[in-house]
Amino acid sequence: MKFKSKRFLEPFVVLTLALLWRDAAATVDRKPQRIADARQWVAHEIRRQPRAPLVGLYLAALDSDREFGSQNTLDARRLNNLALEYHAEGRYAEAESLYKRGLLLLEQTLGPDHPALGAAIGNLAAVYQDQARYAEAERLCQRSLVILEKALGPDHPQLAVALHNLALVYEHQGRDSEAEPVYRRSLAILGKAVGSQHFGVASILNNLARLAARMGREVEAEELYLRSLAILEKTVGPDHPATAESLRNLATLYQEQGRAAEAQALRKRSEAVRATVGGASNACDGCR
Repeated sequence: MKFKSKRFLEPFVVLTLALLWRDAAATVDRKPQRIADARQWVAHEIRRQPRAPLVGLYLAALDSDREFGSQNTLDARRLNNLALEYHAEGRYAEAESLYKRGLLLLEQTLGPDHPALGAAIGNLAAVYQDQARYAEAERLCQRSLVILEKALGPDHPQLAVALHNLALVYEHQGRDSEAEPVYRRSLAILGKAVGSQHFGVASILNNLARLAARMGREVEAEELYLRSLAILEKTVGPDHPATAESLRNLATLYQEQGRAAEAQALRKRSEAVRATVGGASNACDGCR
């Protein structure tokens, strides 16, 4: 089975980055109530529109108070925001340059061990991963993981994102046996933090199912795909692009098992959802 990355976890990544930026600002300015309000706003936006553009989900919360944090922190955040937009547009060289400038400012302002730096390093790693620069991506993912675990502890949800990103880098290189335990650790942390019925949990289950199918563990793969699909139908609904992707993944598994009728039924459901949200080619850009 050919590997294709299904990035269902993006909304959770957005939430993580938002909280880390707020935590960075809190280090400088100590306004806990406003931090709590921002977290609630971001969480609400993700529930309301979980496939919204990366930047749009949290920019308003972050930019609503321009005095929040030091000038260097604010500048780094703005560089990160613009880099995210360039990254989403495939303008990798520009995104890389901006991420690096932001990283330098963060390290100078917050130090080398702050979790906001760890999150920003993870963004740069994603740019490298999308360019198949896997050695560089892996090095940065490992560094991000070390920073986040040291700063936040081994069970913090931000760590789940860093682990997921590292597992993806392993998987892109065909290192499935290394990717699997990293995915499972990410799943355990995230499930404990946000519960079993969460969009991010569905993402990791999807990825584990893909690994299991490739390793010939088809019964396990089916179980994992079904669990992922059930969570998506509950959290984002049956007519969501991510649900369409999940249906297509399960259909592929059934087709390879010789279960043509079941595969066809799922594929039709997937295509119907995609047609509803604007066509198969652009239904879920972030899910590919």
